[in-house]
Amino acid sequence: MRRYGQPEAIVADKLRCYGVVLSEIGANARQETCCWLDNRVKNSQLPFRRRDRAMLPFRRMRTLQMFAAVHASVSNHFNQDHSLSSRNLFKQKRTVALAEWRGLYAG
Repeated sequence: MRRYGQPEAIVADKLRCYGVVLSEIGANARQETCCWLDNRVKNSQLPFRRRDRAMLPFRRMRTLQMFAAVHASVSNHFNQDHSLSSRNLFKQKRTVALAEWRGLYAG
């Protein structure tokens, strides 16, 4: 707020803790809590929530790290941006990746 100045409005949920914090910084009158105003904020948090949901089964950090190391290599191997190439080229690359994966898995 020092750098950009006072905001005209602060969009937040109707949680009580937001009112307490806003009253501490002197912006309690600027809070807007209408129905769909916070959709932009909630949609920007979806990737974080998706990642948190994926990490729920892991109770220990070590198991999460082991899974993430394997998953990253496998995901990078198969994850190809198919919007940048034709369907035939995409299917060909995916077939090559699958054949390579099966070779690694069998050997």
